[in-house]
Amino acid sequence: MTLEIDTGSGLIPVHEWGAAGSEAPGVLLLQEIFGVSDYIARRAADLHALGYYVIAPEIYWRLDDTELDESSPELLSRAMSIVGRLDWGQAVNDAIAALEYLKARDKGTAVVGFCFGGGLGFNVAAESSPDVLVSYYGSALPGLLELAPQVTAASLHHFGNTDAYLDVDAIVPALGSAEVHRYDGAGHAFDNPLPMFHHAEASALAWRRTEDFLTRHLPTSQGRA
Repeated sequence: MTLEIDTGSGLIPVHEWGAAGSEAPGVLLLQEIFGVSDYIARRAADLHALGYYVIAPEIYWRLDDTELDESSPELLSRAMSIVGRLDWGQAVNDAIAALEYLKARDKGTAVVGFCFGGGLGFNVAAESSPDVLVSYYGSALPGLLELAPQVTAASLHHFGNTDAYLDVDAIVPALGSAEVHRYDGAGHAFDNPLPMFHHAEASALAWRRTEDFLTRHLPTSQGRA
């Protein structure tokens, strides 16, 4: 299902899994550069199955010409060109509006983000204080580390040790008390099921750790059962 959330400068389309009126804690799921893809929808369903109310906003909603074909050999370059047109500050504000929608439910909140969304989620957590942050290889982290002292949420970060996009060794010390896991043999975007990215063992282990972290820091009625 979809709903619209008022950002103060327009209505952002948001996909939802579960019912806003439920007692479930809320998860703001932030997309990769490929948008709210089938992969992101599957992860949203996984989180909902754990007992969370999940929303995934269309961060590209202010842009035109954002359609992506996952079967195209130009997928990555096409996605990079789209994200290059994005106003980062506006994207942060739009994501914060979605988080504030969840916070208004007063059931507890988590931000979970992948790649582009991992960095966006870190920025959002610095400015709007969810209870929990889970960031997978946040691509914007190198330019956001000065915000680390403002991130008070219980935080979990996943990185591949063969990430050719991020200098993980430089990022990790700046994350302070966050729980950090690194995966040998895994590159950037290792959780994405596309063959060019996927590392099955790292993906499975990271997701088990994500489930455990959420259960510890934002338990659901299922997790407490």
